[in-house]
Amino acid sequence: MVSPSQPRMLAEPQLATGRNPTRVLIALGSPMDCQLLLSALKRSRQQLDAAGCAVSRPEIIQCLRRGNVDVALINADLEDGRFAGLDVLSQIHESYRGIPVVTLFNAWNDDLIVHAFRAGAMGVFCRTETKLDLLWKCIHAVHKGQVWANSVQLQLLLKALRKTTPVRVVPSPGTNLLTQREAQVATLAAEGLPTKEIAVKLGITEHTVSNNLFRIYNKLGISSRVELVLFLMRQQELQQSAS
Repeated sequence: MVSPSQPRMLAEPQLATGRNPTRVLIALGSPMDCQLLLSALKRSRQQLDAAGCAVSRPEIIQCLRRGNVDVALINADLEDGRFAGLDVLSQIHESYRGIPVVTLFNAWNDDLIVHAFRAGAMGVFCRTETKLDLLWKCIHAVHKGQVWANSVQLQLLLKALRKTTPVRVVPSPGTNLLTQREAQVATLAAEGLPTKEIAVKLGITEHTVSNNLFRIYNKLGISSRVELVLFLMRQQELQQSAS
């Protein structure tokens, strides 16, 4: 069983097995910090390569423009200011949607964790964690499109999203694959209703709800309710920005 404080992925990541390793941008608060993590990455036996190092927002954008980054590790605090790494997330989310971001924190802060996910981060990781193997797993997980957080952070995120954003299914290339019933189930699941309540509300069995959720996850390429909430929220943001 995973403890509330144990970081985990929402589905077991598959390590890169091809010839091309995952290319990682390392963006930390100082050149020395970057060099230390770069050295650790080189010593690891993971299929990971450093695509570049950055210590400021302009350097991050410059590295991303090269088009050789698969995953970005960005510290919340950078050389050009506290929370500068958080400030650049929205720009990355808008301009480089195909690049998943892991936000690194020097210490956990609930409000900042929620902010990071809402701004587009796919994972969060605390630098007080001494087991770097977990960081490598985190990188592989987000590269596969999964969310990385521990169970407490997931509940925190769900609570915040339900409170501040009415999440619903909107027309998009992904949600258009859903049947009318699946769209209803997806909306209620994103609102936080448990399977039993969804079944009562829609007049169907719990087994049918579970089957619908399985098909929804499969069609959208996700694996949990948290990822469903994030997916629907980002589809809403896309629709709003296009209108």
